Amino acid sequence: MSECELSEDRKKLEKNGLVTMTVELYKSIRLISYGLFVLCSKKERKYNGLIVNTVFQISSNPQMIAVSIAKDNYTHEFITHSKVFTASVLSEETPMKFIGRFGFRSGKNYDKFKDPIHCEIFITGAPIVYDNSLGYLEAVVKDSVDCGTHTLFVAKVVGGKIIREGTPLTYAHYKSHLKGKEPKNAPTYFGELEIPTD
Repeated sequence: MSECELSEDRKKLEKNGLVTMTVELYKSIRLISYGLFVLCSKKERKYNGLIVNTVFQISSNPQMIAVSIAKDNYTHEFITHSKVFTASVLSEETPMKFIGRFGFRSGKNYDKFKDPIHCEIFITGAPIVYDNSLGYLEAVVKDSVDCGTHTLFVAKVVGGKIIREGTPLTYAHYKSHLKGKEPKNAPTYFGELEIPTD
């Protein structure tokens, strides 16, 4: 059996007695791939939605997905109340104005569905956004996990459809080509952490 030695980085951590965000750790986390989605839910007769980058499949039988939502996001309250959500997969051609509508304004003081938008209600009763979308999933929450600043909602897929062909918008494309910024509530936000430059 081969023996692994403690890395120099591990020795430094043990010496300092604390874990710090290093440049390499920051860069490593940035390698994780994400898509961008409009996630919507309902609370009684009100609707809300936001842009998320953490929808992912976790099981094939039954079809299960999960999404991470900041606890202080208004949509978190809607999902917690109704136990349903929809996730529309955004196209790479999605304009920044549309992303801003759902991603940089709170539904607490702005009705994201007031201005014209193509959306429909189907199985879950939560809105499905068709504008700039390639397809959608509808889901019913089966469990949730407290993850500190965020809640991970685990849900069973109960519906879905392809709207049109195209290339899904990735977080990497959003950052590099659209020059998009990370909202403070995004799980990928590092704005307040001091990241060393070398």
